[in-house]
Amino acid sequence: MTQPYVLAALLLLTPALAAAQPPPPEPTVVTTGEGTVQAVPDRAWVQISAESRAGNPRDAQRRNAELMNPVIEKLKGAGLPAEAIRTVGYDLQQEWDFVNNRRVSRGYLARTTIEVRIDAVDRVGEILEIAVGTGATSVSGIRFDLKDREKLEREALRLAVANARGRAEAAAAGAGRTLERILRIEEHGVISRPPTPYMAREVAAAQAADAPPPISAGQMEIQSRVTLTAVLK
Repeated sequence: MTQPYVLAALLLLTPALAAAQPPPPEPTVVTTGEGTVQAVPDRAWVQISAESRAGNPRDAQRRNAELMNPVIEKLKGAGLPAEAIRTVGYDLQQEWDFVNNRRVSRGYLARTTIEVRIDAVDRVGEILEIAVGTGATSVSGIRFDLKDREKLEREALRLAVANARGRAEAAAAGAGRTLERILRIEEHGVISRPPTPYMAREVAAAQAADAPPPISAGQMEIQSRVTLTAVLK
């Protein structure tokens, strides 16, 4: 009597088991896309340093302040706002010589480095000339950027998505299909390729020049990459 009941139960369970099976996966296509935007930098940063030496640390510090303070005041007088000038480094160290296998102090070196933001790239050469002409002993680390970088990053992202979608449509057409809908877009970040900047200038050469050093900002490149997954129709 048990076997008919078991058979009946299995027959009842079979439709339920069939209904519980997951539906077959939707056909999809996955593509990557890149978007690139180029722009001329409109902002620059430069590091300006002043070095001084003396027989004792107090005099080295005093002389260093006597060098750097006029530089800062002159830059402010040239129209740079106070918030565009900040100290990024200060060093005070004792220097040594070796005489007859003995270490002998030859005084102290003090160095102050400020970073200056320049919101008009065409003034970079002028600012460098002001700095070295006022007392700075070196300039270095010039780098360029964009004031409205976020807007350009969004445009690069838009172009990357459009590129990925175009590739997906081409792949679908090659398979005799079309796109039904976009399932997922994954952003892989933004890559910035700054121009190769003018990097350093020695004070002696700068003072010997009759004109501000020529500074070319070149072009910046902002690139965005995405992965797009679309469902095929």
